[in-house]
Amino acid sequence: MPQAKIKLVVTGDDFGYCQKRNRGIVDCFQAGSISNVSLLVNACSAKDAADLAKRHHMPIGLHANLSEGLPVCPTLRTGSTLMNDDGFFHGKMEFRKELQNGQLSMAEVELELRAQVKRFCDLTGHLPHHMDGHQHVHVLPEIREVFAQVLSDYSIPYTRVPVEHGLQACPWLPPALREFYTQVEKDARDSVAVFRRHGIRWPDTYLGLTTMGAHMSLASIQTAITNAMEARPPGDGEAQMERPVTMELMVHPGYPSDPQQGGCGQGPDEFSQSPERKHELDVLSDPRLHAFYAQERIQLCAFRDF
Repeated sequence: MPQAKIKLVVTGDDFGYCQKRNRGIVDCFQAGSISNVSLLVNACSAKDAADLAKRHHMPIGLHANLSEGLPVCPTLRTGSTLMNDDGFFHGKMEFRKELQNGQLSMAEVELELRAQVKRFCDLTGHLPHHMDGHQHVHVLPEIREVFAQVLSDYSIPYTRVPVEHGLQACPWLPPALREFYTQVEKDARDSVAVFRRHGIRWPDTYLGLTTMGAHMSLASIQTAITNAMEARPPGDGEAQMERPVTMELMVHPGYPSDPQQGGCGQGPDEFSQSPERKHELDVLSDPRLHAFYAQERIQLCAFRDF
């Protein structure tokens, strides 16, 4: 078999969200459509997900969650800057507002991240192979410093840096979504120096913002990979050619959650109940995509394979 040109980690996020989501992610893994999963340890079906990962030998990391549902750390459940008046995390956008207004305690962020690492170990029997952030919270200002220190302390080697080449060349993205993604990319770029200082690594390239949900198609995945390859800086000639390019493709496949079933303590959100979850599963399992991988010498792998 020719040497791989690209080593692609296809990560199924939100593992543990509900049993239907878990089943869809496992089906994807068994079909060779994803190669890695990221576990929400505060989700309703986290134990089921961890048991499935053991049974099917699925490479698994931690999807650190500071924005949806309930904290893992017991002391934070009785009152915390990370929680709103209803007793849940603030939510994707409100969390960012609270952070910007200086209302969040970084000591409490650290407590919760460490509690989630411990819960992960209790569920899986080992440390995460990688750790990223639900809704990209890990690259936010201040959070990134605490996050990096926790990874360093536990010797968790890999994370995600969500900067996608070609994002600005996607006029079909709704303005609000484009604005959010642009801010995510800025935060991610600002995190690079912090992660490097702590010895944390990540793949050469990230994909997934332009291929999420209804925007995922055979063509959009091919375009994202092509854009990433074309954006590579000129390297060390022969040495660069010999080493495969490493990429991570973030995906959210599954079977849509039933109403009132799943979530992280406050029920399932619209994202998890959307038919777009099944759409992603179908696209990722398309034989034409697998043929494209083979044709372009793209080898699916996991962070633990690096």
